Amino acid sequence: MSFLSIQNLHKSYGATPIFSDIDCEIGQGEFVTLLGPSGCGKSTLLRCIAGLTGVNGGRILLGGQDLVPLAPQKRGIGMVFQSYALFPNMTVQQNVAFGLRMQQVGKAESAQRVGEALAMVELGDFAARYPHQLSGGQCQRVALARSLVTRPRLLLLDEPLSALDARIRKHLREQIRAIQQELGLTTIFVTHDQEEALVLSDRIFLMNAGKIVQSGNAETLYTAPVDAFAAGFIGNYNLLDAEAASRLLGRPIGGRIAIRPESIRLGGQGGIEAQIRSHSLLGNVIRYRVEARGVELLVDVLNRSAADMHASGQRIVLNIEANAIREVA
Repeated sequence: MSFLSIQNLHKSYGATPIFSDIDCEIGQGEFVTLLGPSGCGKSTLLRCIAGLTGVNGGRILLGGQDLVPLAPQKRGIGMVFQSYALFPNMTVQQNVAFGLRMQQVGKAESAQRVGEALAMVELGDFAARYPHQLSGGQCQRVALARSLVTRPRLLLLDEPLSALDARIRKHLREQIRAIQQELGLTTIFVTHDQEEALVLSDRIFLMNAGKIVQSGNAETLYTAPVDAFAAGFIGNYNLLDAEAASRLLGRPIGGRIAIRPESIRLGGQGGIEAQIRSHSLLGNVIRYRVEARGVELLVDVLNRSAADMHASGQRIVLNIEANAIREVA
């Protein structure tokens, strides 16, 4: 039985639909990511679950209880925003304790729970500081502690890492995942960053234009996209129409296909003659732009040695295995 059940949920602003017919089930302790481009409805869906935005129809069941009629503070949900939303005139300790004060938790228990929450996010030594004395990453950890301290039934994270630099983002997402697993806390995470979704999630709900177009674990979404949108959004698939695919592969292809750039091999016997157009160094990967039979492709190769790098204009051979070619709608 699912812990969170969203049934036939609708939301629109006037005549403008945001999403419709949203149906999904989330198990207790699951980490689920809502992934999709800006404007697809993922943040609005999160706000509807939290009760910050009303719905036009449908049900949101948490542990069998319908949340739609309940006020936000009655739902037992913690939410972390992109903007931190900390009170600037309160210390870290006071910010974290604010929710407990609203719940009228006693001072002794409140102090203990605040201390535990700050220790969990590694900010125990910062309790007396104010938000302006903290870095962006530290402020986001305070916001996370403030949500955890109330012991929510469900944790919602609305793009909490998007304003942080890459190094801090990586550290904080690892910290969020570790805390979520330690507490067994059912969590919904919103992002448009595919890497975050692939690394963090038990399951991913890929959204587009107010619909969930595909759901599954990271491996399923990456290796088996259901359509051209999914293939284009997850990873860097080469998407070819039937005419270009037939020309490239030298045989009739009936529809659009997707080929992952890392599944194309450079060199070897036989294969398809091609020419390097350019290359980009992406750290441990070299991404080549190649042309073969009038078709442009991206090819990703591990950066083992600078001596192995192919120069622009160089003629090479491509080998594409049959199981690397996926038909997409």
